[in-house]
This record gives sequence, structure tokens and C-alpha cells, in this order.
Amino acid sequence: MITKQPSPNPGKVLVRFEVPASIWAESIYLVGDFNDWDQRAHPLTKSRNGDAAWHITLELDAGREYQFRYLVDGQEWHNDWQADAYVPNPFGGDNSVVRT
Repeated sequence: MITKQPSPNPGKVLVRFEVPASIWAESIYLVGDFNDWDQRAHPLTKSRNGDAAWHITLELDAGREYQFRYLVDGQEWHNDWQADAYVPNPFGGDNSVVRT
């Protein structure tokens, strides 16, 4: 799930990326063109509240589109099924897209 809100910094948007607790994992990373597809740059944190969802909030430039995926346990790629769009990737699958 993705939620967006204005950042206090002009021209920026705070984007919260969230993966449900039903995804059993030791680690989940947010990987996308905002971090040059670095598989270790943005680890998600597991919530301590009742839903125990995984999440991370990034401050991104407004007015752009970013492709991304979630990397689970360093092996499985997952899309965000509530993303703004999906585009084919060169590996035969799709990337999720968030529009800011």
C-alpha cells in the first residue's frame, strides 16, 4: 500500500510504502529507480502495532514517476498491488509505479 502527503520541503512528497504482515519475511527492501535499484539501500521496518506491517517513508521529488519493487529475503520480488501503475521490466515481469 502507498500513501502520500505533502512534505514540509517545497517540491517534495512524503511517500509511505507498506507491505502487509501476511508477507512472512526476515527482511524486505524497497528497490527502485530512486535509489538506482540498490538492493540494500532502503530496508523496511516492521511495525510494532497490532498489524505488524512492514513500512518505510521516503521523501521524493513531486511531479515524477518512480518504478519500484519490494525484495523479500533477498530472493523474491514483489509488486505493490495498489501502485499507481505497472510497467513491463526487462526480466519478463512488471515494475510497480508511484506518481508523486
